Amino acid sequence: MSLLKAASALAPRLTALRRAIHAEPELGLHNPKTAQKIRADLAALPLTWREGPSSSGLIATLQGAHPGPTTLLRGDTDALPMPEETGLDFASKTPGIMHACGHDSHVAMLAGAAHLLSARQQSLKGTVQFMFQPGEEGHHGARHMLNDGLLTPLPERAYALHIMPNSKRGIFAARPGPIMASADMLHITITGKGGHASMPQDAIDPLPIACEIVTAIQTYITRNVSVFDPAVLTIAKIHSGTTHNVIPDTAHMLGTIRTLSAHRRAQIQTDLARLIPGIAAAHGATANVTFEEGFPVTINHQSAITHARHTAQSLFGEDSWEDLAHPIMAAEDFAYVLEKTPGAMIFLGAAHNGADWQHCCGLHNTHMILDESVMPKGAAYLAALAENLA
Repeated sequence: MSLLKAASALAPRLTALRRAIHAEPELGLHNPKTAQKIRADLAALPLTWREGPSSSGLIATLQGAHPGPTTLLRGDTDALPMPEETGLDFASKTPGIMHACGHDSHVAMLAGAAHLLSARQQSLKGTVQFMFQPGEEGHHGARHMLNDGLLTPLPERAYALHIMPNSKRGIFAARPGPIMASADMLHITITGKGGHASMPQDAIDPLPIACEIVTAIQTYITRNVSVFDPAVLTIAKIHSGTTHNVIPDTAHMLGTIRTLSAHRRAQIQTDLARLIPGIAAAHGATANVTFEEGFPVTINHQSAITHARHTAQSLFGEDSWEDLAHPIMAAEDFAYVLEKTPGAMIFLGAAHNGADWQHCCGLHNTHMILDESVMPKGAAYLAALAENLA
C-alpha cells in the first residue's frame, strides 16, 4: 500500500488524537497528559522509548530491518497561555490555555508517521527517531532534551514540520539557510528622580527618556543594521508610574530582538548596551540594560532542503512545494537540533479548502483553526522523508 493511501486510512485516528490533545492543552516542559496520549496511541508499535529528567519529552525509536542512516522527526507538544475563542466542539477545557500554534496537529502527524513506518519496518533501511518535544513555546525544550542525552548519538538528518493556518492548504514550503530568527528579550530599567507632576523641573522624568530610547532604537536599526543582515527590534511594553500627578522614579521597558545571524545578534547587544545608558545619562538618569537570550537562528541545510523538496514533489506533484522568498522573523527551538545535525524546518499550509488563506487567522490567535484534512498528508510526508533518506 502506498504511503498516501495508508495515511488516508489513518485520518480518523489522527483527528481523534489531535482533538484529544487540543481539548487538554498543557504548558511548558512538562506535558504528562499529552505524553500519556502519545504513549497510548503508539503502544502497539515496535518502538523503544527514552525519557530524560528535565522534561516530559519522549524519543521513540524504530529500528529498520536493514542498515541505513538515522533520521530524526520532531513534533512539539506544548500549548500557549492564552484563551481559546474558536467555538470548536473540542475546544480547550483548560481556561487560559490553548493550542494556538498547531502543536496538537504536529503530534498527530508525527504519530501517524510512526504508524506508517512501523508497518513498513521490514523494508525500512536505517533508524527513525520520533521526537515528541515539550517546551517549544519559550522553554527551550529541544535544548533540554539534547542536554539530557536523548539525541545521543546524533542522527544523520533531522526534520520538523509546522502547520501554517494562513497559508495555501497542502503546500509545503521552506528555504535553505536562515528560515526563522533568533529571539532575545530586552529588559531596560531607567532610573530618574520622582516628583510632583506640576514641577517637572525638580525631577528627572524617566518617561520621556523611555520615549526617546524607543525612537533612538528604531533609528539605530535603520541607520546601523544592513538590510542584507537584518534585525527587528520591538519595544512591546513600557511600565511606569502610579497616578496622574506623580512623576515616577523609574520606567521599565520590555522588548524583543530578532536577527538572522549570530554576528548580528551579538552586535546588537553590544551596541544597545552602549546606546541606551548614554541616552539616559544625557538626561541625568541611569539605565540598566539586560538581555535574556532566547532561541538561536533556525538554519536549514541546503542538502536537507534538496531532499525535502524532492520528496514532496515525488509524493504529491511539482506544485506541492514552494520555495520561500525570505525567512520568517518568528523563532523556533528546533534551531538547537539544527545546530547539531543537518536538517530542515518545513511549513505545511493548513488553511481550510476554499478559504481566503491570506486572511485566515494566523498562529498565536485565539480564533486560530486549521484544516485537519492536511494531517494525513503531513504524516505521509514525514514518513517519506525518513524512508527516502536511505
